[in-house]
Amino acid sequence: MKTLTLFALVCAMTALTGAAAVPEEKADKDQTADVTLVKRGTGGGCSEGWTRFNDRCFFYIPKPMTWAKAEKNCESIGGNLASVRNFMEYHELQRLITIGSHDYKDTWIGGTDAKQERQWLWSDGTPFRYSNWCRGEPNNLFGLQNCLQINHGAHKCWDDSMCYYRRPSVCGKKA
Repeated sequence: MKTLTLFALVCAMTALTGAAAVPEEKADKDQTADVTLVKRGTGGGCSEGWTRFNDRCFFYIPKPMTWAKAEKNCESIGGNLASVRNFMEYHELQRLITIGSHDYKDTWIGGTDAKQERQWLWSDGTPFRYSNWCRGEPNNLFGLQNCLQINHGAHKCWDDSMCYYRRPSVCGKKA
């Protein structure tokens, strides 16, 4: 009887901590939907798969998406594209991006000036106080660059870019 009770408890725990599938919208009609898996659980105050840094959790999404799709994807897993509050957080995001590939890829984070030119905002609503713009940026080239990518160029700094480009992304949320 104790074995049966223990087995039922293990099955219940497995069901409760199973992975939640979060589909991304189809980029093209002929593509099948990709799925990002995020396990439920506790990882030092963050869901499993997320990395805790200070009072925040970050999750790197390697699949290239437009800025808007990346933001929707982050929202679907409980966050937003990452905001950056200081130099140390920026380097933590870079560390997450380079795990496994050792490559600093141009990557979306949550900055945008789409509502008002040169008025940069974070998609999570936090104040835009820290920045690491590349020399001459943001420049709003062709009047179409409203989304923030990091790891740009040789200096791995920030650049305003066209939002329809497909980039990997980093999501963030409170721990």
